[in-house]
Amino acid sequence: MFARHALRAAQPLRTQTRRYATEPSSGGSNTAIYGGVAAVLAGAGYYFYSQGDNAAKVKGAAKDAEAKAKDAVGAAKSKVEGASAKPAFTGGDQGFISLKLDSVENINHNTKKFRFELPEGDQVSGLHVASALLTKFKGPGMEKPAIRPYTPVNDEGDKGYLDLLVKKYPNGVMSTHMHDMVPGQSLDFKGPIPKYQWSANKHTHIALIAGGTGITPMYQVARAIFNNPEDKTKVTMVFANVTEEDILLKKELYELENKYPQRFRAFYVLDKPPAKWSGNSGYITKELLKTVLPEPKEENIKIFVCGPPPLYKAISGVKKSPSDQGELDGSYLEQLGYKKDQVYKF
Repeated sequence: MFARHALRAAQPLRTQTRRYATEPSSGGSNTAIYGGVAAVLAGAGYYFYSQGDNAAKVKGAAKDAEAKAKDAVGAAKSKVEGASAKPAFTGGDQGFISLKLDSVENINHNTKKFRFELPEGDQVSGLHVASALLTKFKGPGMEKPAIRPYTPVNDEGDKGYLDLLVKKYPNGVMSTHMHDMVPGQSLDFKGPIPKYQWSANKHTHIALIAGGTGITPMYQVARAIFNNPEDKTKVTMVFANVTEEDILLKKELYELENKYPQRFRAFYVLDKPPAKWSGNSGYITKELLKTVLPEPKEENIKIFVCGPPPLYKAISGVKKSPSDQGELDGSYLEQLGYKKDQVYKF
């Protein structure tokens, strides 16, 4: 079942720290693009009239159809144009590339959005879904450079720039350096670093469980799904933060939920919620996951997890290394009946 409407109250986990971490295909003609839009509308129409008196489903389907019709042409055109765009990052032996910081935007009390210019204005990043970039910085007196991975939050087809959301940590060498940067300065990047290779309809239903800036690779996957009119994957997201102000990409996530109410559901959990908070409070619990996630017996599902070490330990078991996903190790997901091959840890 896509989403269960009865939510159980989320109970706090008493001892946890809050250290939140972290190919283009061949294109077609405009005829093919508009043909795709027509197919979307026809499918939505069939759904609309097949639901009888179920007003909620009809209304949701109408919203889906409207959103798809609005977005399909732009998404398809971007895909066609991106197929021939030159990538800035090619991986392999390319090495690190220095990118100039173009602008900085304050998001909240400890998070900034950084826009870096690609070497050429008509280049795309070269990232695929899901993948990340490595950043490198070596300051005065440092024996070794700090190297940290980040997942850009802008579309892979955007030309000339990439955007990073970076939360500053008290002892974070890279995040502190980036928060001290000003436009005109440069930072070294390398990639793409492949994570989970996504393709349209690879799974029928996925769940995204994130904490803090762990939302960035989740948003990359969700964005790719809903930017592709051919991808019908259902998405359930559980997103934990300390306060409401800490919810990153809130506007973008709300837009997805409003545009695709039949396919995207989001559940927010706050450690310190405001007085009128209508979401879940405390921490992500086994009871909440049991209520909202696709059931483990469902075919072709995938659960993605990304966040701080305590979140991994409680929910999915820790990830051993970039090449070793580790075991579920008595975690909530294992207790709920999910198998190792149904879970991916970013």
